Amino acid sequence: MVSQKVKIRNATGLHLRPAGLLCEIAMKYGSKVTFKTNNNYEANAKSVLSVLGACVKRGEEIELICEGADEKEALDDLVSSIEAGLGE
Repeated sequence: MVSQKVKIRNATGLHLRPAGLLCEIAMKYGSKVTFKTNNNYEANAKSVLSVLGACVKRGEEIELICEGADEKEALDDLVSSIEAGLGE
């Protein structure tokens, strides 16, 4: 298991478009990918509804957690994508 905290930079947080992109990236990997919010909500990063349900706002920090054979690659890809703004 590997994990890393990352700050959400999107102006409107993880709304539908960046949530969809986050899920799309997470689904490329066989590892289990989840994240925890500041209020300890745990979301499945491969489910758009779960990501949207986390209600992550701009400036909030989430902790990405990856478990599996390709966990390091998944974590690196997700962190760099979030830091780049998830396409926004």
